[in-house]
Amino acid sequence: MTVAAVICGLGGWVPPRIVTNDEVGRELGVTDDWIHGRTGIRQRHVCDAGTATSDLALRAGERALCSARTTRTDALVLATATPDHQIPGTAPAVAARLGMAGAAAFDVNAVCTGFVYALATGAALVRGGLAGSVLVIGADTFSTVVDPADEIVRPLFGDGAGAVVLRAGDPGEPGAVGPFDLGSDGGGHEMIIMPGGGSRQRAGGALPDPAGSYMTMRGREVFVNAVTRMTESSRAVLARAGRETSDVDRVVGHQANIRILRTMVRQLGLPEDRLVSNIDRVGNTSAASIPLALADGVASGRVAAGEYVLLSAFGAGLTWGSTVLEWPEIALDEGETSV
Repeated sequence: MTVAAVICGLGGWVPPRIVTNDEVGRELGVTDDWIHGRTGIRQRHVCDAGTATSDLALRAGERALCSARTTRTDALVLATATPDHQIPGTAPAVAARLGMAGAAAFDVNAVCTGFVYALATGAALVRGGLAGSVLVIGADTFSTVVDPADEIVRPLFGDGAGAVVLRAGDPGEPGAVGPFDLGSDGGGHEMIIMPGGGSRQRAGGALPDPAGSYMTMRGREVFVNAVTRMTESSRAVLARAGRETSDVDRVVGHQANIRILRTMVRQLGLPEDRLVSNIDRVGNTSAASIPLALADGVASGRVAAGEYVLLSAFGAGLTWGSTVLEWPEIALDEGETSV
């Protein structure tokens, strides 16, 4: 009998500190309108000193488990490009803090595509019989790797975490995820990169360059590639599912830039009102962006049970990925509200 991975829990968390465009603009010499007009962002949430990625992942994981009415899962897959440490991975520490010591736990780094990759990995664990349930978390603290003086990159990013719980179920029931479309093009790896801190730098024998600890991005090229790859991936996954673009009720894409999302939706031939976005309030939260947008959409009524939902992302690597599902009836944790 075919087993599917079914979403049965959802949760999101952003740190309480809000940084507005006015605050960023004063430091960078730009205006709120300048930032908003290019990105769609009005504010972002940023961690206070001493708060790390695992702290955000813990809170989102707790909310997702509460939503699923369970206290643990057989495995935890954490999508992050900003782990607490280079060694070890962050997922085992999150699992232990959640009371899930003994569960399989590991990190996935596909940067802004990370949640889709982690969701595909968690679904494969369920379908392959390696886990009856999986907690999939996307969490990033990009405020720690963005140059405070970079007027292009700094306004884009915020910190946050989002999570879903997967359980074994029937392929025909609401919440069953898949198929998936995943891809990469390493030839474009320098388009979005943090050059310092890895074995490439250390193998060169040079002293670490402080500038290498910050992420850099070639914005115009990223914009074009993001629209192209997300659109192509969305069409590919819909074809695999035997569905038409007109079947899509809601598009929840990686919240990188509102202009990217609107262009993608137009290229798919869909009306803009099918787009679900919270980028104006949280900015680009990397691997957390899709589950955060889902949690916000459910809390606000923008994502409802029975709707056919397309998830699509693009990120550094270069990487991209998409999946589809009929959204299930999910009750959020009582403390959860829209961001």
